Amino acid sequence: AETARQALREALAPLGFELIDDPRIRTVEHIKRLIIGLVHQQDNRLRTNLSQYLATECRHDYGTLSKLFSETQGTTIEKYFIAQKIERAKELLDYGELTLNEIADRLNYSSTAHLSAQFKAQTGYTPRQYRQQKERARIPLDKI
Repeated sequence: AETARQALREALAPLGFELIDDPRIRTVEHIKRLIIGLVHQQDNRLRTNLSQYLATECRHDYGTLSKLFSETQGTTIEKYFIAQKIERAKELLDYGELTLNEIADRLNYSSTAHLSAQFKAQTGYTPRQYRQQKERARIPLDKI
């Protein structure tokens, strides 16, 4: 079994992939996929608590997940979640089809002011300033 695993590792490496066999890293990657799916595919229609959602989906208590994520990623789950939401807001601003109020609602913010404050804290720009920029700095999802 270990020989097959090593052969798989060697076959994946030239393709830019790696085998994740550490259960801690698999759990962190699962958390990331859940958050990305929630924010980018489901337009964050989740009306429950993020910690409850992750605990249920990962089948671990949130405290354990939070500690593991922070130790391995150097950031908190909440900060990662906010960063994903801001990237989604940038994407929606780029499309130009929704008002800021509609974007705030879609991303489950309590108000446009709350979205604007987090947006400025993350990017250094207000959503209006971002919209007016010619060169927009979006971050690839795997780099967040």
